[in-house]
Amino acid sequence: MIMEEREKESSSGVKIKAEGVNLYYGRFQALKDVNLEIKERMITSIIGPSGCGKSTLLRCFNRMNDLIDGVRTTGSIVINDQEIMDKKIDLIKLRKKVGMVFQRPNPFPFSIFENIAYGPKVHGQTDKNRLSEMTEESLRSVGLWDEVKDKLRNSALDLSLGQQQRLCIARLLVVKPEVLLMDEPCSALDPIATEGIEELLHSLKKDYTIVIVTHNMQQAARISDETGFMLLGELIEFGSTVKIFTTPSDTRTENYITGRFG
Repeated sequence: MIMEEREKESSSGVKIKAEGVNLYYGRFQALKDVNLEIKERMITSIIGPSGCGKSTLLRCFNRMNDLIDGVRTTGSIVINDQEIMDKKIDLIKLRKKVGMVFQRPNPFPFSIFENIAYGPKVHGQTDKNRLSEMTEESLRSVGLWDEVKDKLRNSALDLSLGQQQRLCIARLLVVKPEVLLMDEPCSALDPIATEGIEELLHSLKKDYTIVIVTHNMQQAARISDETGFMLLGELIEFGSTVKIFTTPSDTRTENYITGRFG
């Protein structure tokens, strides 16, 4: 069984370490003393019922919550031995290193080529030949090149939802991130497109650290190496996906996984 094989894999280094993370939306506390370590070149799933803080935690890893008025975050989040909660940190560089894919595909209303070239251009790349090379490379990495190579000047909005989501992932990969944050990336996709995204993520983990928030527990069991279960802003349990889904330590985890609530 794939899950059992993953459990036997040797552990890699820690990519993200969160200690005592609390987050408040005004007076409401959305995250409560979260502590976890996310290993590099693995897929880590965060599961839990709606409103439990999954997406809020995910957005902490590239400081996207900073864009929301009234948000206050305390605690420590270290990525590659760098404290990202430091007020002096360059958020543009952070978000280049830690990219995010959202629930619904959000391609820019540009051509397919311009969607991919946008990031490199922002970061100073102007050579047209190099931009073409980078576009092809990133589209190949998500299995989209053969489908769109003759349509690069067409609007990205003409693609199917599954193709749009792969395009959005390619748009991240072209700027060479280290961490991919996925906020329910398959929630708007049909089963066939979902399978394609899951296969893509499995192939990408050899080069990237992937953290995925999902409501789909079967998806978490299929693709992730480690899983965290959240409830009411707390990280209740975190560990290998095999253990979380077969012998959880907390009865609340077991109740959620077995469908007794959520």
